[in-house]
Amino acid sequence: MQNYHITLLPGDGIGPEITKQAVRVLECAAEKYAFSLTFTEALIGGIAIAHTGCPLPEETLAVCRSADAVLLGAVGGPQWDTLPGDKRPEAGLLGIRTALGLFANLRPAIMYPQLRDACPLKPEIVGEKLDLLVVRELTGGIYFGERGREYIDGVEGAYDTERYSVPEIERIARAAFEAARRRGKSAHCGGRVHSVDKANVLESSRLWRETVTRIGRAYPDVALIHMYVDNAAMQLVRDPGQFDVLLTNNMFGDILSDEASQIAGSIGMLPSASLRADKFGLYEPVHGSAPELAGQDTANPLAAILSAAMLLRYSLEREDAAVAVENAVQAALEDGLRTADIWSNECRLVGTAEMGNAVVEKLM
Repeated sequence: MQNYHITLLPGDGIGPEITKQAVRVLECAAEKYAFSLTFTEALIGGIAIAHTGCPLPEETLAVCRSADAVLLGAVGGPQWDTLPGDKRPEAGLLGIRTALGLFANLRPAIMYPQLRDACPLKPEIVGEKLDLLVVRELTGGIYFGERGREYIDGVEGAYDTERYSVPEIERIARAAFEAARRRGKSAHCGGRVHSVDKANVLESSRLWRETVTRIGRAYPDVALIHMYVDNAAMQLVRDPGQFDVLLTNNMFGDILSDEASQIAGSIGMLPSASLRADKFGLYEPVHGSAPELAGQDTANPLAAILSAAMLLRYSLEREDAAVAVENAVQAALEDGLRTADIWSNECRLVGTAEMGNAVVEKLM
């Protein structure tokens, strides 16, 4: 029987609660599809600061490097907001992405039919189906560029630098085109890539557009459309169905994927995968640590569970188990179960654990 090693990073806030439900689903999938999982828990974010004084201990990196995949809950909380930027919990998240070489962030935004009422857009705008994928560059750009504070003529200022190299753009562009090609196979075409930039203003975006265009020539079956980021933000709420794969830099992807999450019904439904060139990946829900919900059994675990499905698909290459988990989520929603973030009067309000129970029962 194949055994896989998974590192768990529950983190802060609601992270431990939602991660617990995702682990239960993974264990059920492993039993059903005849493989085994070994879990090792480690510290990251605020809880790591509390125990070690560092948001990303070396011990955590060592455990992650020895694993087949990493499942992360969430990091952050108000008690750490006054720390310097490089000491805050979020520094642990940025640091692990760099240390593990996780350059490609995949964020699917799917509007399940059962959650159509949770979408804030009119039905005629959303259409029959919303299924898009944000492919976000994760280890470059303004989040990792030179930054600082300075005084010029006695006036305090601050700066953050947006910088990309051609190889960085090339590898994320290929990831997007490959994703579009995979998604397009079911429609007997190569899919579409909307490359998002600000090439009318930013030099880094001009290099981005030139490089993506060149890489796109190797994918003649995939349509390439360039779009300015401000127009992309508008088009997401004007006609979201036009999008298949959105290719973005680090900051634009961070913003646009949150917008897409609300169109899909709730940020509590969005999973993500952060991948490198091999099968290794880190999987986490898009939402934050929501400290105000911690310990109340009210958080939505479905994004964490769907992140576990992506772990099964991309790192463990267990497509059968991944599809079964996704189907189990849909079946639980079909039964009318809703956590508070996606609840409506016609449905039954449940907590974190009960929603996890329902997915496990549908998967068994």
